[in-house]
Amino acid sequence: MDLLTRAEELILLAVWRLKDNAYSIPIHEQVSSITGEKLSLGSIYMPLDRLVKRGFLESYLSEATPERGGRHKRIYRLTREGLKALQRIRNVQERMWNGIPDLSEKV
Repeated sequence: MDLLTRAEELILLAVWRLKDNAYSIPIHEQVSSITGEKLSLGSIYMPLDRLVKRGFLESYLSEATPERGGRHKRIYRLTREGLKALQRIRNVQERMWNGIPDLSEKV
């Protein structure tokens, strides 16, 4: 079984939400904001690299910007395979949760 990890899923969803602004800092902010977790910036680089190698993301360098001291941004974009991987993990999670009663009732 070749399912996405939770970190990979969150990063792919952040890239999908951010569209053309999907580079490391906004991806990190998006994931941190939605999860409520204080994540290190470095914690997203390994999953990003893995997702590119697996063909779920592609990346390119933006034009240099003055506010970054003339440096480029590495922009990430979801591929067709990445979208399929997100659809698959969503279907798996929905099937796993199907029939599970509200957990707050059990606590």
